[in-house]
Amino acid sequence: MMQTKLKAKLPRKWQVWLSSSMGIKIVRYTLTSVISTVVSFGILYIVYDYKLLGAVASAVLANAVATVPSYYLNRQWAWQKSGPSHFWREVIPFWVTSFAGLGFSMLTVALASHYGPDFVSSHQTMTLLIDFANLFAYGVMWVGKFVFYNLWLFNK
Repeated sequence: MMQTKLKAKLPRKWQVWLSSSMGIKIVRYTLTSVISTVVSFGILYIVYDYKLLGAVASAVLANAVATVPSYYLNRQWAWQKSGPSHFWREVIPFWVTSFAGLGFSMLTVALASHYGPDFVSSHQTMTLLIDFANLFAYGVMWVGKFVFYNLWLFNK
C-alpha cells in the first residue's frame, strides 16, 4: 500500500523505470547494500568503540561478516538466481570483489586512524571518522560491483 502511494507521487517516467527489470534489480541491489552497510557499521562501531580490536581489525571483521548476507541477498533477491551456487563462477568472484572492497576499506580506515588524531580529539569523533572512511571506501566500490555483478557474475 505504502509503495503504491509512493510510486503514485513519482513522475510517470520513474514509475515505468522502477517497474522494469533493471529498476527492480537496482532497487534491490541498493537495499541489499543498505542492509550490509548497517550490519557492517553496527559491528564496526561496537567492536571499535568498546576497544575490542583496533580500527583496521574492526573493519576487517565487520566487513567479512556483512559479506555473507550480502552474497545471498544479491544472488537470490536482486538477481533472482536460484539453485546451488557455483563455487568458482559465483562464490569465489563475489568474495574477491568483497575483499577488494575490504582492502580499499582497510586502506582508508588505516589512513583515518593514522591522520585522524591530528584533527579530532575525542574517541567518539574518531569512531565516527573511522566509520566515514569505511563508508567512503564502499561507496566508491558500489557502482563498479553492480556493473560486475550484472554483466558477469549473476548474468550466466
